[in-house]
Amino acid sequence: MPKTQQEIVRLTRDVESGQQVYMQLLNKQQELKITEASTVGDVRIVDPAITQPGVLKPKKALIILGSIILGLLLSVIGVLLRSLFNRGIESPQALEEHGSASMPVFRCRNGKKRAIASKPLKGLSATSRASCWRWATRPIWRLRRFVACAPSLHFAMMQAQNNVLMLTGISPSIGKTFVCANLAAVISQTHKRVLLIDCDMRKGYTHELLGTNNVDGLSDILAGKGEMTSCAKSTAIPNFDLIPRGQVPPNPSELLMSERFGELIAWASSRYDLVLIDTPPILAVTDAAIVGRHVGTTLMVARYAVNTLKEVETSLSRFEQNGIQVKGVILNSIFRRATGYQDYGYYEYEYQSDAK
Repeated sequence: MPKTQQEIVRLTRDVESGQQVYMQLLNKQQELKITEASTVGDVRIVDPAITQPGVLKPKKALIILGSIILGLLLSVIGVLLRSLFNRGIESPQALEEHGSASMPVFRCRNGKKRAIASKPLKGLSATSRASCWRWATRPIWRLRRFVACAPSLHFAMMQAQNNVLMLTGISPSIGKTFVCANLAAVISQTHKRVLLIDCDMRKGYTHELLGTNNVDGLSDILAGKGEMTSCAKSTAIPNFDLIPRGQVPPNPSELLMSERFGELIAWASSRYDLVLIDTPPILAVTDAAIVGRHVGTTLMVARYAVNTLKEVETSLSRFEQNGIQVKGVILNSIFRRATGYQDYGYYEYEYQSDAK
């Protein structure tokens, strides 16, 4: 066939093929339209939309009321959870039932006194420390809690081998130094010469509390750098002297185990009516167990609602293992609360002399 005829045949075949494809697509389109027209929709208009002419505002009163109610509920839940998980000592009777002689010493009546009594005084300002000692140096009848502790202390020391009393704590930040210093202040007001030795050579701060210097302290004496005859420093309270901790040594426990410490205790015992020793907490370090071998009477300080009976039991066990008998536990920072310990059986009255 001529080339022209061949070209015509090829083009004719392409046209017929394109027409067939077009017809198939057209038929498919018609089928889809029919299917679409026969489908019933599942969406319908329930209500017509209502337009709001004004601006929507938040309901402040309702939000505030809801926030207050939610806050109260969360507070109550927090208090209940804290009470549930707090197993601290909440009454002197709990100590007595546990087998420990209890000496409730200090009950706080407001937040300021409670803060002074229950936390270390090292972090307080000079004004707060001065306020603490203005309270401590009042007439002796005002220090009812510490005065009430004096008879128990007297009977506890009757059978003691010497006039040395050690006060130790169960854990840090329970007001041990506060109790020790104020107890020394009370006894010194009975015209007895009292010496307070700060045996906490790691974190002791009694010299800051009493306003004395830290030169020729305990660590210096035990290291042979100071003399016993000039180590006791007078305080603002008559008949009350202090031996500060001295410079912080690298080996406090080894210094306490030296023979020089025993010589210091013997020297102090012969020159003072009462020697008070403030030691670190027994559950933190072993210094109290070392010092306890040189003293005649040992008392332990626990903090109300903080220390647990398990901690008391563990502390007593450590002393017993070292052959030291604890005569009693001083429960510090007792305060009134809506529930729990209400101070029943510890009533207080003021009985003063008539003014003439």
